[in-house]
Amino acid sequence: MNSQAIALYKKRRSQYALGRELPIGRDEATQLIKHAVREAPSAFNAQSSRSLILHGAHSVKFWGLAKDALRRIVPADAFAATEAKLDSFAAGAGTVLFFVDSTVVQGLQEKFPLYADNFPVWGEQSNGMAQFAVWTALADAGIGASLQHYNPLVDEAVRHEWGIPESWTLRAQMPFGSHQGGFGEKAYIDDDARFKVFA
Repeated sequence: MNSQAIALYKKRRSQYALGRELPIGRDEATQLIKHAVREAPSAFNAQSSRSLILHGAHSVKFWGLAKDALRRIVPADAFAATEAKLDSFAAGAGTVLFFVDSTVVQGLQEKFPLYADNFPVWGEQSNGMAQFAVWTALADAGIGASLQHYNPLVDEAVRHEWGIPESWTLRAQMPFGSHQGGFGEKAYIDDDARFKVFA
């Protein structure tokens, strides 16, 4: 199959070896992330995804906050591995934090009570699509990234440090930067386990 979209999806991989030198400028990277989030679909065109884009020292600061939070719960004799992992994320050029705005979700629940139970689920699905859109766009630009989940441990620190509204719920973090390492072969489960096709 010759599909440009599928080729892009295959290009998107988890890159843990990150550096600070991006193949595009910082402003261009910011615009790329914004466009990707903007174009991600959402149920009822809710547009409930929000993003905090951190470059340079701000990104390093975030991973320092994550380190402080984890130091309080990870046993001291096991913390070195955790610290090394967080330092690898901080070594990148930036980090995107993904949020769901609960006021949008709640507003839709009130406006369309028949679907009230579904809107939180749809908000999460939309946020996942925004994450995938950003990750794919970064990969297309030659920028490495991975998806991390240190929420809710860092939520309050992030809210305080960058003035994040109470209605924004943190869902994922995406450190990004230059590729400083390669990728292993990707494994796939059997199609028979994944798909059922009737024609």
